[in-house]
Amino acid sequence: MKKPLKIATIGGGSSYTPEIVAGFISRYQDVPIKELWLVDIEAGREKLEIVGALARRMVEKAGVPMQIHLTMDREEALKDADFVTTQLRVGLLDARIQDERIPLSHGAIGQETNGFGGFMKALRTIPVVLEIAKEMERLCPNAWLINFSNPSSMVTEAVHRHSSIKCIGLCNVPIGMQRSVGEVIGDEDFFIHFLGMNHYVWGKHIYHQGREITQEILPKIIEHESTKSVVKNLKPIVWNKEFVQQLGMLPCPYHRYYYMQDDILHEELESFKDGKTRAEVVRGVEEALFEIYKNPELNEKPAELEQRGGAHYSDAACGLIRAIYTNSQEIMVVNMPNNGTIGILPDDAIIETSAMITSFGPVSLKASPLPAPAQAEILLMKTFERLTIEAAVKKDYNIAIQALTINPLTKHGAMTRVIFNELLQAHKPHLSGWQI
Repeated sequence: MKKPLKIATIGGGSSYTPEIVAGFISRYQDVPIKELWLVDIEAGREKLEIVGALARRMVEKAGVPMQIHLTMDREEALKDADFVTTQLRVGLLDARIQDERIPLSHGAIGQETNGFGGFMKALRTIPVVLEIAKEMERLCPNAWLINFSNPSSMVTEAVHRHSSIKCIGLCNVPIGMQRSVGEVIGDEDFFIHFLGMNHYVWGKHIYHQGREITQEILPKIIEHESTKSVVKNLKPIVWNKEFVQQLGMLPCPYHRYYYMQDDILHEELESFKDGKTRAEVVRGVEEALFEIYKNPELNEKPAELEQRGGAHYSDAACGLIRAIYTNSQEIMVVNMPNNGTIGILPDDAIIETSAMITSFGPVSLKASPLPAPAQAEILLMKTFERLTIEAAVKKDYNIAIQALTINPLTKHGAMTRVIFNELLQAHKPHLSGWQI
């Protein structure tokens, strides 16, 4: 029998933590975790203690011998860990609010992982995750890093390019897409082959009962998604049916930012006029969740957590850890090195795709080529991502501007610099090494 595991969760005071604890409890027979270390920083101490107490009640109710440790000492948590998960948010929700409000104040899209918001989050997050990776090289060099800190693709690629640590990225968007397709089809006998990048992924092929049904099912999925949003932070703005049919693939919800930019911006500006961004809505949801978590009688993951955008990230991480640990060779959607899967991208570029999960990592499935327009889009977006990583590592203003100037959501001429400069000032405490 394999030895019991030690797992460290960085950002342990997150509102998502009850989901990851529930996921580990439900998989305990396959993944015998002896120690789960929840790690946070001083600013997150109160939330860590609240969520840690709930985690202990959950474990006690389940009757599994899993020890819950709470700590501010990251090195103590990482020492001899078998798996490390990252669900951190540098600057907390206050930083996200700035990421959204500042661009919107200039009439540009303000969003957590796309455009200026995703770019700034990458600048803050990549250096911190690389610090964690360097500590892992010393304290647990054989551990897997399972990253679901956004922007997941860029963070995962930064680790692959600047560290020897084994790292896989995750996103809950494909999970939401699968659920949506399942609701349309009406049963579970289907498979979606995903191909693309994080928040820029397509359902390349949809198979049902031994047939590919992509073209015939697309109109029904579009109709379904016109009334029900796949992700919490995006209103179900209706796709143009003819456009999607011509595309020949199922776009992810975040493609609306690129394919329907004016519609998305209009929605965001209307909300902004009313005085609230999505980040401020989320802060209210979080405050309500932590009030629920404080209840000493609560000993399970509350249903209200489903209302938090990003639900199912943590459970997916538990499933991925199980798949690696047991060498289950099941198919999951992950962020992993391209290795020839998308011919137009470098082998070391991180893509999001369906892959078989083994004890030595993910093995991608062979994919037919993307249509020419999609190839052009993905090459542009991957170039943006790689420049962003370079800017984050080198803390280079000019490389940052180069990245922003090629992204369709941030290419605003002189205004690009104005917005970026304001964001740099707003995030100065979390951008050490930048000349601001």
